[in-house]
Amino acid sequence: MSESKNDQNSVTYLEYKNLEDMLKVIVYSAQSALGLTPMLYHIKYNDKQLLFIQTGAMGGIIIHYSIQNEKPNKKFIELKRLTGQFSFVDNIGTDTLSLYIPVLELEKSTLKFPL
Repeated sequence: MSESKNDQNSVTYLEYKNLEDMLKVIVYSAQSALGLTPMLYHIKYNDKQLLFIQTGAMGGIIIHYSIQNEKPNKKFIELKRLTGQFSFVDNIGTDTLSLYIPVLELEKSTLKFPL
C-alpha cells in the first residue's frame, strides 16, 4: 500500500503548556543514536509569540510549539542535558553538560499553526 503525497507531507502540531516541556524534546533528540539537535525558531504569529521546533521526516512532520508571553530577549537557550533546566543567554557558553541552542528569528513561514 503506497502513501499519497499528502500523507508523506502531513504536518502534526503539538502545543506544549510550557517551554520547559517542549525543550525536553531537544534533550531527547540530542541524546538519540543520531544525535541530532532540532533548530529552535521564534515567530510572531497572529499576534502571539511562538517558539517552535520541527521533528519527523518521511512519516510526516511534527511541529512542537509553545506560546510565549513575550519575544525572547536573548540569542540562545542554555539547556542542561541532565536536568532539562534552561535559561536564555546572550552567547554560547563553556558548560560541556549544556546544549546551546540558537533562537532563530523568522520573518515569515508557510506553516499554519492551529491558533
